[in-house]
Amino acid sequence: MKKVLDLRIILSERVAANCVKLVAAPVEGPLPECKAGQFAQLRADVPGAFLRRPISIHDIEGDRISFLVQEVGEGSRWLASRQEGDIVNAVLPLGHGFTIGDEHSALLVGGGVGVAPLLLLGRRLKAKGIKPTFLLGGRSAGNLMCLDAYREVGEVLITTEDGSLGERGFVTQHSSLNSKLSTLNCLYTCGPTPMMKAVARLARERGIPCEASLENHMACGVGACLCCVEQLADGHNHCVCTDGPVFNINDLKW
Repeated sequence: MKKVLDLRIILSERVAANCVKLVAAPVEGPLPECKAGQFAQLRADVPGAFLRRPISIHDIEGDRISFLVQEVGEGSRWLASRQEGDIVNAVLPLGHGFTIGDEHSALLVGGGVGVAPLLLLGRRLKAKGIKPTFLLGGRSAGNLMCLDAYREVGEVLITTEDGSLGERGFVTQHSSLNSKLSTLNCLYTCGPTPMMKAVARLARERGIPCEASLENHMACGVGACLCCVEQLADGHNHCVCTDGPVFNINDLKW
């Protein structure tokens, strides 16, 4: 059940040139139960910012919740500038998260700030005895964030377009990918659409179940503004914020 609550910032840490990690805890009461892949709508107290900002839930440990806030506009810059002790109002959890079944191993593929929801997903998979492997990509080393946290949860494979960290190229070109695809039985992905489409194509070719978290622009977070509408394979338009953001790739027109 979603709740409106005030979160007190416990830690603010810059993790990339344009991205800040915020760790927060409720001012009163417990956090509601959240699934990996769900998101929060955070209020930005800046003039003209009438709508909240949708931010993926990055991690949860006890009563602490983490977000990766990428600085894009005034609202996200205001959120990224919050410091220890500041209060941010949130509505959470929103949307449908990832499905965790009885798979024995899973590959989690992320690009850019799309890596954000994969940490909590990896943590939840590990708690069920499922071995997670992360395949993370970015334009350069400076675009890869919180790698130590991912390494604490599972194996981490890295690609960068300029070769400054890990292997040079895209995530779908990593030298270990074929061997990983031959042993796992589930794929999850979040990041730029071209990257997710490439991952989905590999999943279909190998017959591997795959879920993708879409990054459509979301304004209201509750399906009222229709800003995030996506036409699915059934021919109907669906709100990503309420019917997603996580979808089985078989439901997408990819």
